[in-house]
Amino acid sequence: MWISPAYAQSGGDGGGLMTFLPLILIFVVFYFLLIRPQQKKAKEHRNMVDNVRRGDEVVTGGGIVGKVTKVKDDNHIQIEIAEGVRINVVKGTLADVRTKSAPAADTKDAANDGEGGGGLMGKIGLKK
Repeated sequence: MWISPAYAQSGGDGGGLMTFLPLILIFVVFYFLLIRPQQKKAKEHRNMVDNVRRGDEVVTGGGIVGKVTKVKDDNHIQIEIAEGVRINVVKGTLADVRTKSAPAADTKDAANDGEGGGGLMGKIGLKK
């Protein structure tokens, strides 16, 4: 009587945006709870793998624990899993770096540290 039949069937004024609002909210929730944390974890893993150096203790995806003996190139490393047993591993398969080694000291700075020069005599503290 008071409302025309065409207006009553359309469902009101805000039909377009209101139908997509729940879908948009679900996408926003998925982004902040699933997508963003996964991207952050992948970035941390990529940084960890890129910063592996000789002397680090690593765990592969298969559970093999070993010490890095050589970084061959950007994708491969060599790890020692037992005395004299070395295997080549793809860097991307590393699951964890347990022990980070200190960066190697610069040989020029170590030899000229003012403690008697480089070589064996410098290491034991004897002056020239």
